Amino acid sequence: MSATAPPPRRFRRTLIWFVLIAIAVLALYTWVTLTYRYSEGERAGVLQKFSRKGWVCKTHEGELAMFIVAGVAPQIWYFSVRDDAVAGQLASVVGHRVQLHYSEHPGVPTNCFGDTRYFVNRVTVMDAGPAAAAATAPGP
Repeated sequence: MSATAPPPRRFRRTLIWFVLIAIAVLALYTWVTLTYRYSEGERAGVLQKFSRKGWVCKTHEGELAMFIVAGVAPQIWYFSVRDDAVAGQLASVVGHRVQLHYSEHPGVPTNCFGDTRYFVNRVTVMDAGPAAAAATAPGP
């Protein structure tokens, strides 16, 4: 009798069912975390960075600088974007004052959907941007 005898047929079938059930549970958990919103709201500030990054899963990530009062360092809020239309809109308004509508999805099991738990789904531009501010500034 060989030491590397193949496992019995019943064991292989049980192992295959176990793996399939584990994959189904993980898929269901991922679906629930992406569809259920823990919270949603609005944040306003200056969009200071927006990029597409990742080694395997490319995601859209951004930084919003929220100013409390002038002269104080801003609080940086990191967010992700899943919708390509919103990502295109954000890419064109870097440097502008914007209002972002987001939903929070804690517990998403992988970074392939975004690096953060905050997903922006709507953008409102609040000003004309840095170019307009420079054009209206008084000269020397």
